[in-house]
Order: sequence, then C-alpha cells, then structure tokens
Amino acid sequence: MNGQKRNDIKPGIEVNIVLKKDQRTGAKTRGVVKDILTNSSFHPHGIKVRLQDGQVGRVCDIL
Repeated sequence: MNGQKRNDIKPGIEVNIVLKKDQRTGAKTRGVVKDILTNSSFHPHGIKVRLQDGQVGRVCDIL
C-alpha cells in the first residue's frame, strides 16, 4: 500500500516514510507509527506521521 489513505495507517504498524529533508532524493526511513498528523482522509503525497523515535515524514510504503 502507498500510504495516501488515512484509514490504512494505524499507530503501531511499520512503515517507510520520506522525511522533509529527503524529499528531493526520495530516501526512505523505516519506523513504527506513533502518531498520525494529517487530519484529512487522503493526501496525494502520503499521510504525515510521527514515528516512535520522533521523526516526522510522509508515508510512502506500508510494510
């Protein structure tokens, strides 16, 4: 799944995100979702989340 729908993402699942600083390169960071930060049900660039280690980015892959 690509992480554009908020319903697909729940705290505790493992995801790959793209951090703001990595948007140009597309480098992915793996982690476990702590909080969902996007309020809308859909976002074309991916739902923004906070990982358990505190990093914030948009979900690109749900593992």
